[in-house]
This record gives sequence, C-alpha cells and structure tokens, in this order.
Amino acid sequence: MKRHLDNNSERGTATVEFALTAAFFLMIIMAIVSGGHLFFTHNAMVESTRRGARYAANQCKPNLAGCPNSATTIDRVKNVVVYGTPMPGTTTLVNNLLPSNVTVIHSNDFGVAQGTVSVKIENYSYTFAVAATLIQMPPYQTTVTGENAGTIPGVTCP
Repeated sequence: MKRHLDNNSERGTATVEFALTAAFFLMIIMAIVSGGHLFFTHNAMVESTRRGARYAANQCKPNLAGCPNSATTIDRVKNVVVYGTPMPGTTTLVNNLLPSNVTVIHSNDFGVAQGTVSVKIENYSYTFAVAATLIQMPPYQTTVTGENAGTIPGVTCP
C-alpha cells in the first residue's frame, strides 16, 4: 500500500516563479524599447541637422542686401530643423527640441557656390519615457558648402 503525501509547503510556487520571471522579462523589454527610442531620436537629430544645412545652403546669407527675405533666413533654417518646414509648426520632429537649441553659422565668404554653412543642435536633453531620466545628448552638426542653385556667379539674367 502506497501512501500519498500532500506537501502544502510548495503550493503556489509556480505563481511566484512566474511573477518574478515576468517582471524581469517585462523590464528587459521596456529597456529595449527605451533604447530603441533613444537611437531613433539620435537618428532624427542627425537627419534634422542635415535637412537644415541643405536648406540653408540654398538660402541667402542673413541680412544680405538685395536678397528678399534674407532677414528671416536664420529663423527659417531653425524651423526646418525643428518642424521640418520653413514656417513655424506645432509638431516638432523630435520631442522637446526648440529653435533655441539650433545654431546656424555661415562662413564669411558664404554666397553663391562658395563658403560653408553649419547647422548645429546643442543643449538637448533626452528624457526616457519610463524612468523619467534625463540624458544630455551630444551636439549634432552638419556643414555643407554653398550651392549655386542654378545660377552662374557674375552673370545676371535679363
């Protein structure tokens, strides 16, 4: 005759093991998702400076005499970096990115098919969604040469 022993001391251990394992697994998943969003933000910042520099290369140097809208060149370039369009928008390409984080630098000889223009994003802090932790992002800068935009230096069109 066999005796069946019922060991009540191990009842519920599977539930506890599942709870601990699931919590750890979900924490790892959240870390992967947060890291992915951080890399997405990094890529968006690089792309924003590239887009802004390409736009700036086809614009007049700020306050250039005889060039229409040259007084607003810097503001339009900053808007392209932050909003993706020369006009100020309501939705930024990167969360919490402000026009004050963007710097536009024209070389002294900037003009038609000469000189350089640099667009830089600096002092941007990335906020993790889950842990509410701030990370100071490095400065992002793109420099391009002036483009001719279809004109020939020294030749005026009739």
